[in-house]
Amino acid sequence: MASVVTINRPDVVALIEEAANKLTDGNKTEAVALAVRRLLEQNAHAGSLFGTYRGSGLVRVRVDLIAPALDVKSDADRACVPAGHI
Repeated sequence: MASVVTINRPDVVALIEEAANKLTDGNKTEAVALAVRRLLEQNAHAGSLFGTYRGSGLVRVRVDLIAPALDVKSDADRACVPAGHI
C-alpha cells in the first residue's frame, strides 16, 4: 500500500529539507510525518471541552468550574505566625 506524494513547490521542498536536516538526520519522510502529526494534534485539541454535542457536559447548580478543587490551607500557611505573637 505504498503511495507517492510529489511536491513541486521549491519553497516547500526547501522547508522539508531544512526540517529533515535539523530534526530527523536528513529523513524527509519522517520530517513530513512529524509535521502532519503535529498539525493533527493541534486540530484535535481545538473545540469544546464537552465533546461534539453542545450541552453534553452537565454541571450541578452552584458548581464553580474555575474555583480551587480543595479549600484546605497548606502546612506552610498554618506555620506562619505574625510578628510579635511568639
